[in-house]
Amino acid sequence: MTEYLFAYGTLQPGLVPESMSALAGKLTPIGKGLVHGVLYDLGRYPGAIPDAASPHQIVGTVLELPDDENILPKLDAYEGFDPASPASSEYIRERQTVKLADGRTLDCWFYGYNWKPDASKAIPSGVWKR
Repeated sequence: MTEYLFAYGTLQPGLVPESMSALAGKLTPIGKGLVHGVLYDLGRYPGAIPDAASPHQIVGTVLELPDDENILPKLDAYEGFDPASPASSEYIRERQTVKLADGRTLDCWFYGYNWKPDASKAIPSGVWKR
């Protein structure tokens, strides 16, 4: 079964740091997507809190994951998610329904911010720019 990731920050094409370029090169961009929720500027990277009832949207890129059992553990490490200790992780990897630009939806992995963000750091446009 094909797996997908919804990236709204530094894993999007053109925003990938050099240290992640080899891994990111294995991800295939599918297209732009939206998730309801709020995006926050955390400084060097963003954080997002999904909320299906939110009038706000998080804008990002849907990426197809390669058939590689090591890809999610590597992404988890990059995103600060420890499956053995989710409560202490900065991000939580979870499934979200993502709406694509053409109206289709895809079930994608999503790294949701796990801590309480400063509300003044919300990004109204839902688009994070470095």
